[in-house]
Amino acid sequence: MHIPSLRSRRALLGALVLAGAALAAQAEPLTIRIGVASAGGGEPVTWGGSPGGVVRANQTLEKEFAGTPDVKVEWLFFKGAGPAVNEALSNRQIDFAYQGDLPQVVGRANGLKTKLLLTSGARNNLYVVTPKDSDIRSIKDLKDRKVSIFRGTNGHLVAINVLAANGLAERDLKTVNLDAGSAQAALVSHGVDAAFGGYEWFKVRDAGLAKVVYSTQGQDPAFTRQAALLVREDFEKEHPAEVQRVVDVFVKAADWASDEKNRDALFRIWAKSGTPEASCKAEFEGQSLAERNSPLVDDFIVARYKAVADDALKLKLIRRPISFDGWFDTRYLQAALKKQGLENRWTPYDAKGRPKKAASVASAR
Repeated sequence: MHIPSLRSRRALLGALVLAGAALAAQAEPLTIRIGVASAGGGEPVTWGGSPGGVVRANQTLEKEFAGTPDVKVEWLFFKGAGPAVNEALSNRQIDFAYQGDLPQVVGRANGLKTKLLLTSGARNNLYVVTPKDSDIRSIKDLKDRKVSIFRGTNGHLVAINVLAANGLAERDLKTVNLDAGSAQAALVSHGVDAAFGGYEWFKVRDAGLAKVVYSTQGQDPAFTRQAALLVREDFEKEHPAEVQRVVDVFVKAADWASDEKNRDALFRIWAKSGTPEASCKAEFEGQSLAERNSPLVDDFIVARYKAVADDALKLKLIRRPISFDGWFDTRYLQAALKKQGLENRWTPYDAKGRPKKAASVASAR
């Protein structure tokens, strides 16, 4: 009878240990953690203005993975918005991130390894609001006034560009860095003279506590803000099938949220976050749902991200130019569009935000 040598027995034992570890890893439950750059609201906590908010409110991802008991879905909301989401990505506390263009660019400049999968909330408007009794009537009137700007968010650079278009720089204002909730409290109590922000301000306006003195609605699309869904590179490499299923769900939600017959239902869903339907109607007034809720990473989206990176470098919000090579990864998006028969569902836009003649999805970059 052949007796294995000591070396052979050790090799066999090592192989068995490795095989056991591999089986244990396969059997280990997976929690898909999605970080959202918003404090959110409602129960369950959700947010508005994005097809992603529909995914959350309807618990579509949870339903998608209901038949896969080893996969759980967890949502995390960050009052600190984009910068806080970047910190969570850096600490590997989340796998996917929904946030705006500037914090995503800052994160990449700081070495975060992510892939941008799809757009989820394009052309978001920016507003300037003041107390109801304020004498401020225009952007130029903000000079030497105390103004709230939530630094590091996707509204920050747009605010700077809006100021520049009116002959002002951020240093011409007495700016304070406040999140949305703190800014509202400060404005209502006359702690600040004005504030830049999004459609959450319509609730304050409609309560008779503020007035909107400036809006980017109907202006150059370069004055709008973009948001997208990211995934950590290592998570994407380890779990491509799960990434595809997440993207499939987001694309399906974008399709539903782009249908005009669902406009009222969409606003009701977003209102679950605590933002009234009237605010959603005001934000989307005169704008098509398909243009705002398209998931495409088209030439317009790519151009806006590159412009944000250039501006961030110029303003020293980042220290070095970033590389876009491999960041826009639309393979999962293209697969989802093909699977759902949505390849021609949305109009792609050129770098200036104009409809492109040929309806084609931007290729993976």
